[in-house]
Amino acid sequence: MGEWRTDPTFAMCRALVDGADLSSFVGGPFDVRAVVAGLRPEVKDDFLLDEVPWERFPCGDDVREAVRLLHGGDPALRTRTDVVSGLCANDMRAAPVLAVPFLIRIAADGRHPHRAHALAVVASPARARHFGVASRAEMLLHRADARSGRWYDGYGVEVTGYPAGWSVAAARAAITADAVLLRPLLDDADPAIRIDAAYALATACDHDGAVRAAFRARVGVEQDPKVRAALLLAVAEATRAHPHLPTTAWMEEQWQEATQAPEARLAAAVGWLCLTDDPAPDGLRDAVDDLATDARVRSMDTLPWMAAVGGSREPGLRRCIREMLHPGRAEPTGHDDPWAPWTPTSR
Repeated sequence: MGEWRTDPTFAMCRALVDGADLSSFVGGPFDVRAVVAGLRPEVKDDFLLDEVPWERFPCGDDVREAVRLLHGGDPALRTRTDVVSGLCANDMRAAPVLAVPFLIRIAADGRHPHRAHALAVVASPARARHFGVASRAEMLLHRADARSGRWYDGYGVEVTGYPAGWSVAAARAAITADAVLLRPLLDDADPAIRIDAAYALATACDHDGAVRAAFRARVGVEQDPKVRAALLLAVAEATRAHPHLPTTAWMEEQWQEATQAPEARLAAAVGWLCLTDDPAPDGLRDAVDDLATDARVRSMDTLPWMAAVGGSREPGLRRCIREMLHPGRAEPTGHDDPWAPWTPTSR
């Protein structure tokens, strides 16, 4: 990847460090929110990649080439999605945001050989500072408001100095604009596609509740326990961004329902705890203690929400249980690498 300090946007970041007013750059050529909003439908639908100003943002040329090769469908090029996920992991989201509309279209193409890989990274630019976050106060919390021009909105700046909230808001706006393409994937035959579609759609701006309603409708027919758990976490995330008391009450019913799949009850318990400040009732604690077996914890750790929360010393669900229900309990000793997969021997 190229040296990001040579990218045009770095001049804006340098000016901000020197005291320039961020508002003077709002809506300009380096505001990725404005760039994404200005993409014409035919640019996205026809993959007119040369009409997108990738070069304005750090490592933009790398992202453009990755999208071009991924779109071509070469069987050897599925790891091109690693460019997007890698930049996001390195806290450089501005350029990956520009890839989101194209990744969504690849994912929505039922014949594309890399649709699952594309969908798996759609939500990467739409989330920031969420790794290892498992507290009731912060898990599933969307800190940035896509309608806000604020810079320090809980995300601060990226490693390049770029306003992180701008990248996150632009990614969520892109996902919102193409929600119509993502919603049918909740009914896809592949469970992994259904899970990743829910993970992406959970970041959409859902002011009218349409996305939340789509999740709940799918919960009503979903038979796969892990997908059902994913949908419940998605409902909770969407509801946390756009509070809806009837849905919070419904989430409580889900963890209480004894005939519900254990994975779904555990997800609903986590979701309900994130949606309310009420003390955890004894019934919830008992249910979680009974249902959270090691095997089930390992299985649920493949859900993207749990994978983001956990680390090498503690799986995601265990961390949620410890921080949400036992906040005084010490965390596991030793170095915890959030990027390393958890295994029973690393507990």
